[in-house]
Amino acid sequence: MNRKDFILKLHKIGAIQFGTFTLKSGIESPIYLDLRRMVSYPELLQTTANMLWEKITSCDFHYICGVPYTALPFATVLSVQHNIPMIMHRKEAKKYGTKRILEGVFHAKARCLVIEDLFTTGGSALDTVEVLENEKCVVTDIAILIDREHGGVQRVEQKGYIVHVIFTLSEVLSILSDANIINEESAHAIRNFIHEQQITV
Repeated sequence: MNRKDFILKLHKIGAIQFGTFTLKSGIESPIYLDLRRMVSYPELLQTTANMLWEKITSCDFHYICGVPYTALPFATVLSVQHNIPMIMHRKEAKKYGTKRILEGVFHAKARCLVIEDLFTTGGSALDTVEVLENEKCVVTDIAILIDREHGGVQRVEQKGYIVHVIFTLSEVLSILSDANIINEESAHAIRNFIHEQQITV
C-alpha cells in the first residue's frame, strides 16, 4: 500500500474526520484523527509498521515502546515483524503484584525507541520517555505516524530527542484535497488552522 492509498483508507474507515472537535490539548480543531480505529484493520497496521521501519532502520536501539494506547498495536506489529523486544508502558502502575508501570524484560541502560501515533504537543510521548528514563532506559529517538504541526515536534526536539515523522497534517490534507475528498474551501480553512497553530508555538 503506497502513501496515498494509506491516507485514503484512513479516511474511508473514519480515522480522519472533518467538523469541529476539541482536542486533548483543549484546542478546537476542524479536523480529527481517530487512529484507534486502525486496530480493526490488520493491513493498515502492517503498512504502518512497514513505514515506521523505513524511518528507524538507522536508529540505534534494543527495544521499542509504544505510547499508550493507540501506538501499542503499531509497536506490537513492529516487534513481531522484526523480532525486536518490546517494553509496555502502563498508564497507571498496577496496585497489586509487582506494581510495575513498565512491563517486559529489559536491563538498565537499554536503548529504547518510542513509537507514537500522532503529535499535537508531544506531551504523551514525553510522559512515556520520562517513565522509561526513570527506569534507567536510554531514549534518543521517537517515531510518529502523523505530526499535527502544532509545535510538538519542535518542543520535543528542543529537549534533545530526535523525532522521525512519517506524515505531516499538511501532507494528509494535500492527499485528501487532490482526491477531491474535501473541497478547496475546507482545505484552505484547515491550512489556515495549521498555520495559526505554528504561529502560536
